[in-house]
Order: sequence, then structure tokens, then C-alpha cells
Amino acid sequence: MGKIEIADYIEKLTGSITVPGDKSISHRAVMFGALAEGVTEITNFLTGDDCLRTVDIFQKLGVPIRMTEEKISIEGKGLSDFVEPKEVLYFGNSGTTARLMTGILAGSSFCSMFTGDESLNRRPMERVVTPLKKMGADIHGREDGKYLPLSIRGRRLQSIRYELPVLSAQLKSAIIFAALHANGETVIIENSPTRDHTEIMLKQFGGQIERVGKEIKVKGNQSLVGTRVHVPGDFSSAAFFIVLGALAKKSDFIIENIGLNPTRTGLLDVLKRMHGKFEMMKEDGNFEPTGSLRIQSAPLVGTTIGGDMIPRLIDEIPIIALLATQAEGTTVIKDAEELRVKESDRIATVVTELKKLGANIEATEDGMIIEGKTKLSGGYVNSHGDHRIGMMLAIAGLISEEKVIIDQYECTQISYPDFFGDVKKISKMK
Repeated sequence: MGKIEIADYIEKLTGSITVPGDKSISHRAVMFGALAEGVTEITNFLTGDDCLRTVDIFQKLGVPIRMTEEKISIEGKGLSDFVEPKEVLYFGNSGTTARLMTGILAGSSFCSMFTGDESLNRRPMERVVTPLKKMGADIHGREDGKYLPLSIRGRRLQSIRYELPVLSAQLKSAIIFAALHANGETVIIENSPTRDHTEIMLKQFGGQIERVGKEIKVKGNQSLVGTRVHVPGDFSSAAFFIVLGALAKKSDFIIENIGLNPTRTGLLDVLKRMHGKFEMMKEDGNFEPTGSLRIQSAPLVGTTIGGDMIPRLIDEIPIIALLATQAEGTTVIKDAEELRVKESDRIATVVTELKKLGANIEATEDGMIIEGKTKLSGGYVNSHGDHRIGMMLAIAGLISEEKVIIDQYECTQISYPDFFGDVKKISKMK
């Protein structure tokens, strides 16, 4: 496994950077492009491992996809033109690919089998399988579909009315994809909003979807039309620089062209509560809100994070935990049980690894309690194969005055292949 040693202490950040394309949007652009009729062109696509898995899957389903440095071109002909895969489909570590493809393939006309790596095969699939079976899907898997590997015998689906038992955009999206090829109108009840990239992009491809209060209504038997998609920078990737900028002693820099969808920007609300200093400069986006952020250093205070805010920052909690170690007072993170079933148990891994660096942090059943302000020491830590843990620990290394060594750092290729290249652009790091 790859290791990285971080001995640089970052005191000042200046200039500007752009971060890679949004992972969630990149996945969905390929999926909708494959399901639509006609050509779809995607620019600023994230070429991380997870998104490339999605491209590979559709190529194995017979969808013509061409990739260049500038764009991806997809010749979509609709679900009915997919071909039965000749091999078991491998999703690697990508939970988005696994869950959303389950919804897509449930309405196909053929059989398919798929699996993932050791980590993905431990993540829960039952939450997706249960509503799809209610729609008539024929799905079998380990522990009755609770875990991968899964097999699907595609068939015609029926609409349902379904209340989401967990706040999960992946679950919601899987049902939406299945509903597109079901008879009747499917109604999804979502008690608190989760990221809505699927709903936005469905409209971008000419589809029909409506939200009324807590209900999301999707008509079946829809036809989609290929289009152009420009993927904004990933807010979750920008989050690492937002926190580094807030914690470095002399920061004043800009992150350009990032997605500012309000279902994703909970970190900014937390930063505001903690007395952080930033300026949002919104720009017109075709469909997704985009813009730039100016980040400046500021002394921080602790806060409490929970409730409806959690779905808007679930991927940022590891880096928020690090932020809290450098804030005066106590920070409490609660209602975040979903962290237990991510690429790793992110509650356990965050607490374990930050403690190694001297943080005063304790795990709770649904979150963690962090006492600050704590000077971080150097040490030997492990990403546990989780890309967001790996990058959080890298930021910890950059604000520690002692050397930090991270094991299994190669997992950051999943979402941010040139992370340190961008660090060097706005710092004096060698």
C-alpha cells in the first residue's frame, strides 16, 4: 500500500485554484447520457476511479462512449438498446455506481450480475433493494440482497409510493431511475432534502419530475434527449481547501467554478456559525448553481451540528471534525449515523486517526464530540482506504508542525488525483 509523508507546514494561502469536476454529477451525467436518445457531451468530467467505473459499466452494456482530454461523448439509444453483459460487472469502491445502477438495471430486459471490492461489498444495499422489489424487481444477493454481490433479472416495473427510511440521495436516485421505466407515477416521500443532482439533471435531459412539499413525483415510461453537460467543480473536494484556508494563519485565496447547490453547501453554514470568514460569488449556471469562494483566515469557535443540516454536509464531516479541533470550545456532531456505512466507518476512523495526532475527540453512537483548540502533533496514520479520510489527514499534516505519514494514501485517486498539485498552486509547499 502507498504511503505519503507530509513535513510541510502551511502558513499562507494565496491566489486561486479550480478543483476537479463534481463526482456525483459526473456519475449522473454518464447515466442519463446512456439512457437518453442522441448524443450527450460532458465537459469537466471527473476522471477519478469511481467515475471511470461508471463509464466502464456502460461500455460493457454496449453504449458507445468516447473519452478525450476535453470531453466525453455518449451515443445514447435508451435502456432498450442496452445489451446483456457477458461478464460480472465490477463496481470497485463506488457506492454511487452500485446503488444507482441497481435502479437502472432493474427495469432492463436481461440478466446482470455485479460486485465490488471488499469495502463496497460490506456497504448496505438492502435500502435500495427493498423499494425496487416493491416495484416488481427480481433481485437476489447475499443475505437476501442486503449486500453485494447481486444478480438482477430485468423486468417491467410498476410505480410505487415510498417514504425514504433513511436520508440518502443514492437511495432516492435509484428509485427515480427505476421509476423512469415503470408503469404509472412513482411518488417518493423525502422528509428532509438530500442532494438533488438527479432531479436537476433529469430536467436537463428533458425529463419530467415534480416536487410538492415532501413528495417527489416521477412519471413512468419517459424518453430522454441527449444534451450538453458541464460539470462544476466538486464542493466536497473544495471543502478540504476551505478548511485549510480557514486554519492557515494567513489565507486569502479563491476557489473558482465550484458547485454551490444549497443541498451540498452545509459546510459554509457551519463555518459561518464558527465565525469563519468567506465570501460567496455566485455565477449563472445552466442548471446547477455555480460560483467562486473567497476564503480568509479567522479565529474559530465550536458549535453543534445535527438535524436537517447533516444531509447537506455528510461527506464533509471528516474535514469538519478536523476544523473543530482548531476551534475554541466544544463542537458536537450528532444525527450522523450514516457515517457508519460509508467507504469506512467514518465515525470510528476519524476519531481513531485524529487521536493519533493528539486531538481531543470522542465517538458517540451517531457522531462525535471534539474539544478544541488542540495543537496537533505528528504521527503515523491510516486512511483505511477511504479517500475522504486520506485527504482530511493530509490537511491535518499541513497544519501540524511535525511530520505526518499517511498509509493507504493512494485511495485519494477516487475523487482528487492531483490534490497536492493544487496545494502547491496556492502555497509555498515544495
